[in-house]
Amino acid sequence: MARRENPEINAGSMADIAFLLLIFFLVTTTMDVDSGISKKLAEKPPKNYDPPKIKEKNIFQISINRNNELFVDGDVMELKDLKAAAIKFVDNGGGVGNPMPGETKGKECDYCGGERDPGSSDHPNKAIISIESDRATEYGTYVTVQNELLSAYSELRNKLCQKKYGISFTELEESYKDSGRKDQDLKRKVESIKLSYPQIITDLDPTSDGN
Repeated sequence: MARRENPEINAGSMADIAFLLLIFFLVTTTMDVDSGISKKLAEKPPKNYDPPKIKEKNIFQISINRNNELFVDGDVMELKDLKAAAIKFVDNGGGVGNPMPGETKGKECDYCGGERDPGSSDHPNKAIISIESDRATEYGTYVTVQNELLSAYSELRNKLCQKKYGISFTELEESYKDSGRKDQDLKRKVESIKLSYPQIITDLDPTSDGN
């Protein structure tokens, strides 16, 4: 009886298929990438630069300690209350602001809806939010604080834009982007709202001992 030989399997084509599948998964698979916070760093001032004097009442001091506890102007505050407190501070309108473009001197805020407390910020363009964190502060806490502050500015801008132009600032910006940033009327409106509520948020060097 003739000996029957087992047919050999050609593994070459299987290796090619496996290689193609590997390339396919590498090309089509998406990987999570941590996104940071968009920040425009201040330019280094000249040597002879004399910084302007800032009244303490125009500074909203936020501190985050190593235990991720939040302090505002020295008092403990819950994170859920930060947005409302920031809006109250920025929108206070208790005095005269810095001159707007085309103005020779500053004026009182005629669009602010705050309490006009003379002990709080004078004007949105003078209101400074200062953040100091500890080196051991969790990154997630820091980002959440930043998001609450940006949300406060967004609410103020949307409210003013709706009042002046009958559209939210978010929609106004989208319309301006859709125009390829070429519509000069939309550009003027966007810049007007931004100048009315400029985002002045500063970061101090992290501490190492916390509160």
